[in-house]
Amino acid sequence: MTGDATATADHLRASEWILRLGIASELVHQTIGVFLVLALYRLFKAVNEKHASLMVILSLLPVPIVFLNVLNEIAALVLVSRPDFLSVLEKPQLDALAYFFLRLHGKGIDIASIFWGLWLFPFGILAIRSGFIPRVLGVLLFIAGFAYLASSFTPLVLPQYAKLVGQFAMALEVAEVPIIFWLLIWGAKTQPSDP
Repeated sequence: MTGDATATADHLRASEWILRLGIASELVHQTIGVFLVLALYRLFKAVNEKHASLMVILSLLPVPIVFLNVLNEIAALVLVSRPDFLSVLEKPQLDALAYFFLRLHGKGIDIASIFWGLWLFPFGILAIRSGFIPRVLGVLLFIAGFAYLASSFTPLVLPQYAKLVGQFAMALEVAEVPIIFWLLIWGAKTQPSDP
């Protein structure tokens, strides 16, 4: 429940497994992402090695951010479990601290999202220049990249507009999905040369 530390902590105690599943999901997602971007590097290296290298660097930068950010969720779990060494703190204090760490985790995701947006720009350039991926998919990557940047910077710089920008950005962030389906279904096949 937004803004209610006690209700959030009570919900966390009652459904601790959901947060643990979320933690596992974040860690697995980032690990798979490392191998995915290395495969994309091999695919696009021949198109432009500098852009392919930049794509790898920008996509790998959020990995340690997300891994460290998971500590905020773990801290929230520790606080709501009320271990003996925290017995000097009252339940409302522990609940407030757990809520604080969950909010801090959200800000960590905002920071990681900056790089989730930035890596889409060299990826988009590579898709446009490749000749084996429809150019429109590269343009869609640019749209998604701008959306990620808007949704990540707004809460940090202009928090009063975060909700409004977030609604529009979320709709535009899905512009990265078509290239996923293109690569999964049709693959990145080179175009046959004219005889």
